[in-house]
Amino acid sequence: MRATQLFETGDIRTVDVPVPTPASGEILIKVEAAGICGTDRHLYRGDFPSVPGKTLGHEFSGLVVDGGDTGIAEGTRVTCDPNTWCGTCDQCQRGRVNLCSNNIATGIHRDGGFAEFCAFPASKAVVLPSDLDPLHGAFCEPLACTLHGMDMGATRPGERVLIIGGGVIGLMAVQIAKLAGGEVMLLTRSSEKQALGKRTGADHAVGTEADLRNLWPNGADLVVECAGVASTVAIAPKLARTGGRVVILGVLPQGEQVEVEPFDLLFREIQMHFSFLNPFTHARAAQMVSDGTISVDPLISRTISLDDAAEAIASPPLKGEVRAIVVPSG
Repeated sequence: MRATQLFETGDIRTVDVPVPTPASGEILIKVEAAGICGTDRHLYRGDFPSVPGKTLGHEFSGLVVDGGDTGIAEGTRVTCDPNTWCGTCDQCQRGRVNLCSNNIATGIHRDGGFAEFCAFPASKAVVLPSDLDPLHGAFCEPLACTLHGMDMGATRPGERVLIIGGGVIGLMAVQIAKLAGGEVMLLTRSSEKQALGKRTGADHAVGTEADLRNLWPNGADLVVECAGVASTVAIAPKLARTGGRVVILGVLPQGEQVEVEPFDLLFREIQMHFSFLNPFTHARAAQMVSDGTISVDPLISRTISLDDAAEAIASPPLKGEVRAIVVPSG
């Protein structure tokens, strides 16, 4: 079979490898769709540590072709929660499984979904409807991560919620905030993503802080940073109103630093939260994708073949792109 693997920083290739044999407790999945995440590009650039020679891809879904000893029937469509917590470390025992010190992340520590087939723990697979658009299953993982961050932010009806960044996380956060009853603004310089933000539920879509201040002079009750850029992380607390909240969902490279003003945070009592991974939210995300509560079809910018995956990961996203989906059978 073909698989897109990261051999070392800057060396990503789609190569021929054997079809994996599922171990006890695992299923073999024929991958239908796998999304290219910003994390995949970070891994390619060496911004995050990873195990060399592994198949990338942590946002994927597919059909079970071998259920092994798991009891999951062949032909079942599943979405794959990529994080396997140990359950025994101090953080797991405290219920903070996303902070597990022994977490095995699919697509980083074990082979992931940029492949024709993937062997995967049955315990981390969530069943999807048989009639779901195969491309939509690839959105369950990013939605699960977004849900965790938005749970932290806890939008209240009538609150003003600012989403910074018009990528897949930002556009899902827009929808979640709107469902919670917020007045939602999307801040992104991309005119294409501003328009998409309005289509997916944003009440306002602006490109600059000045535009935001014209509408909301006092700032937002909740600011959710989804861009993963140092400048937007730095400005996020400044855009929160006095007594407001900030959630950082975007991911910056390891070692990158951001300057904040503690005096301002103190005297305006700004709460800052940082959201990591998807603890106990993957099944909820799968349900929201399956029943259409969250609209994901507008977030698909293009589909590409597995042979084009390496180049797509090694290159910046196209102008206005939200999510490129790898279709291994394409």
